[in-house]
Formats: sequence, C-alpha cells, structure tokens
Amino acid sequence: QVQLVESGGGLVQAGDSLRLSCAASGRTLRSYVMGWFRQAPGKEREFVAAINWSNGNRYYADSVLGRFTISRDNAKNTMYLQMNSLKPDDTAVYYCAADPKPIVEHFTTYRYWGQGTQVTVSS
Repeated sequence: QVQLVESGGGLVQAGDSLRLSCAASGRTLRSYVMGWFRQAPGKEREFVAAINWSNGNRYYADSVLGRFTISRDNAKNTMYLQMNSLKPDDTAVYYCAADPKPIVEHFTTYRYWGQGTQVTVSS
C-alpha cells in the first residue's frame, strides 16, 4: 500500500506561482511512476505531469510544458510540482497518483491516489 498526501494548493492571481507537494508513505517508490493529474468542475480528470522514480524521466502535458516542473526528493519520499505563470485555465483540484507500471497519461491506470488539493487562479 502507498499513502499519498498532497499540499500546497491555494488561491493565486494569473501569472503567480505555486508549488504542490505530494508526500508518500507505506512503501519504497523506487519502482514507481508518480504523476500529477487535475480535474476542473464538469471536466474529466486530465494528465499534468509524471516522473519515473527510478530513472528520473519526466513527462508533461502540452498545456503545461515550459510552465510546470515536476521533481522528486528521494530522501523525503516527496514529489513536487512547481507551477509558474499560472493561468485561470489551470484552476482545478490537483491529485497525485502512483503506480508501478501505469500508462503514464491515463489516470485509470494508477492504483494509488491522494485526496487532492485545490488550486484556484483568478484573472
């Protein structure tokens, strides 16, 4: 079992930055892929970014490429999402997820999920 807890969401203005954290516990993440997804009201959950814990490979949705950066701290078992140049369209609940062998961009293939953290970007 893997337990995931997100933090760092909030209300910001367009152009501001936020950093989300996802603290993992319960098992080593060495063989896992961890991802960030988001879901806006009335929309399907969508892929944001992911990182392969073992080799550090990173994956991004086109909509956030160049603005968001995913990273990990092995010692703290924590994943981060640095979000810069935020836009109102980035408003959503952000979830972190983990799985040993997911299809990276497909949320249905991740086994473990956090409870989500709200990010609201005002114009």
